[in-house]
Amino acid sequence: MGSMDDDLVLVLSTASATEGYLARARLEAEGIPVLLKGEAEGPYRLGPVHLWVPAAYEVQARWILERPADLSEAGGDAPT
Repeated sequence: MGSMDDDLVLVLSTASATEGYLARARLEAEGIPVLLKGEAEGPYRLGPVHLWVPAAYEVQARWILERPADLSEAGGDAPT
């Protein structure tokens, strides 16, 4: 098995460092390894952020990122 740099897929690009870090936390909470690249890696946490995941996790990662964050935190209970 190769390193995490093998077969990475870009799943999110955002100009907001905050959004990028929140998205990374959501993916990591689901057990998906994430590589964050971009200007927000520096000490000031400003600039664009790009999230990369191994190709095997692409579908799951995109599904998680497309769901509203409050649904995943609400325990899955939908209003009736």
